[in-house]
Amino acid sequence: MNKLEDLRERKQKNLLGGGEKRIETQHAKGKLTARERLDILFDKDSFVEVDTFVKHRCHFYGMEEKEMPSDGVVTGYGQIDGRLVFAFAQDFTVSGGSLGEYHAEKIVKVQEMALKMGAPIVGLQDSGGARVEEGVAALNGFGKIFYNNTIASGVIPQISVILGPCAGGAVYSPAITDFIFMVDQTSQMFITGPDVIRTVTGEEVTSEQLGGARTHNTISGVAHFIGKDDKDTLLQVRDLLSYLPSNNMEIAPEFACTDDVNRMNPEFNDIIPDNPNKAYDIYDIIKGIADDGRILDVMPMYAKNIVTCFIRMGGSTIGVIANQPKVGAGCLDINASDKAARFIRRCDAFNIPLLTLADVPGFLPGTNQEYGGIIRHGAKMLYAYCEATVPKVTVILRKAYGGAYIAMCSRSLGADISLAWPSAQIAVMGASGAVNIISSVKKEIKAADDPEKVRAERIAEYEEQFNNPYYAAGLGYVEDVIEPATSRQRIISAFDMLNTKRESLPAKKHGNIPL
Repeated sequence: MNKLEDLRERKQKNLLGGGEKRIETQHAKGKLTARERLDILFDKDSFVEVDTFVKHRCHFYGMEEKEMPSDGVVTGYGQIDGRLVFAFAQDFTVSGGSLGEYHAEKIVKVQEMALKMGAPIVGLQDSGGARVEEGVAALNGFGKIFYNNTIASGVIPQISVILGPCAGGAVYSPAITDFIFMVDQTSQMFITGPDVIRTVTGEEVTSEQLGGARTHNTISGVAHFIGKDDKDTLLQVRDLLSYLPSNNMEIAPEFACTDDVNRMNPEFNDIIPDNPNKAYDIYDIIKGIADDGRILDVMPMYAKNIVTCFIRMGGSTIGVIANQPKVGAGCLDINASDKAARFIRRCDAFNIPLLTLADVPGFLPGTNQEYGGIIRHGAKMLYAYCEATVPKVTVILRKAYGGAYIAMCSRSLGADISLAWPSAQIAVMGASGAVNIISSVKKEIKAADDPEKVRAERIAEYEEQFNNPYYAAGLGYVEDVIEPATSRQRIISAFDMLNTKRESLPAKKHGNIPL
């Protein structure tokens, strides 16, 4: 056999991973192989593998006899929509994708390459966990990966795609990254599995209930997206990357806009119900202002009382944070605050302007919220807005009461442009609650011959005085009260004006966000 034939044979062996039988088993579970996944993720024939021939060096428990093609992980780089992206894909057909010392070193190398090149990195996770035969060397490998995740955070986009099991310490690399995708009925993430939980606590729970895609997309908030299968999920990753820059020194790709930037939305003039307690769907407004009505919803199944999503306006990426009146009246609570704060910081790190659509009656009351630390969690959201130096535009649609008004990026919290619809109600609280608190009004009502009549009159007076956008506009807290139909035009105009915004924070090692 000549050298070229030898090379080709070696590479072909690596391409088969754990062999035909294990590939068939992978397919039978509805899962693709590592290389099949990379073929979907990257532009056709653009992926270039590195460290193809790396081998483990373990000599315990008969490991010296085991061949593990590519040491169970495929690493390299390629193009996604013509842009450089790095990736690693764990190969479950090779020893269950278990992570050993040199498996980890391959991931570490590609992480460092991505950081040096200023390019996103995508991790395709499908692993049984640490390679037990390699002991602490495997754990040390995890530590190196976590360290690189942290150093790269806010510098390059890091995306984790859970395509199978991810347990124990392995879950912390995805947790540090910017976005986590999971596959319905295929992915699981948990620190301790069902067997350990059963032994320690006596609880009976399945792997899917404990750490499945729906659990982490709806209950825990660990994951951000869910796909129906490997292909659907990987195509979602490609879509997400189109909204993100390659690194923190660049801006997101700009697309040709065929949707008129001056397009009116006449339906907005009647979208807010006359009854202030009646709900409407905030997605109707977000889609109405977005180019071609297209949005990329981030964490759509978690904390539904607030919406965080990417849209394009005039071809440019915008991050949207919006209260959802259809869910809990759009109140802010612990989970909504965490969801919004992380999204705000992510956008700020990657130079994505922020649009806030406010219709918020307040923070959710109750002992569960107070005992759960709503003060601390709500402060994360305030902190994130204050710290963000990207262009910030706020539109107050209806209610904007009390501390929640401030939390939804008020002028004082750093909004560069604050606009309001005529339906906006900007006040410490609703009129009914206010007349119950103002001592002089309480005394007047109590002494009146017809208390209910006087109460109704004082409520009407308070609404006329405060529950409108004009008092705030008169104080300069709102730049303009606009006709709802003109919202898309006015928002795009504001962001165009803010395009050259330059703002820096005081020099410091880092702030101390109330985590």
